Amino acid sequence: MAPQAQDVVVTPGLVIPASELSWAFARSGGPGGQNVNKVESKVELRWTPGESKAVAGLDEGTRTWLLARIAARLTAGGELIVISTLTRDQIRNRADAADKLAALLRTALARPKKRRPTRPSRASKERRITAKKHRGAIKKHRGSAHE
Repeated sequence: MAPQAQDVVVTPGLVIPASELSWAFARSGGPGGQNVNKVESKVELRWTPGESKAVAGLDEGTRTWLLARIAARLTAGGELIVISTLTRDQIRNRADAADKLAALLRTALARPKKRRPTRPSRASKERRITAKKHRGAIKKHRGSAHE
């Protein structure tokens, strides 16, 4: 009996309903002996963010940011595919695929901190110049014998 599909909670403001997720299963490669030839443990999770009600619920700026950040991972049909072959168990691979999707979207939603320009202090400038002069002196005394 297949487990009931669960909603994927990305952030408190972004929850992907289970009805928007499409699951596919296949035989997985790797270790497992004869079991690997008869059990479909590989999990493929598909989600179409362009048609998602969850993404439509986000504000315009966040939605645009998210779709731009994951655009390279989308198929020609606009689907985001996450694959899991972590374990030999389909149920655990389903959970892993859902976790991967949530982590991917959390990463895509994260905005970089704005850089605040700073100026070097007088002491740091002096240390830099002193180090340069010291390095220059070392190089000056290389090669030929100086008196």
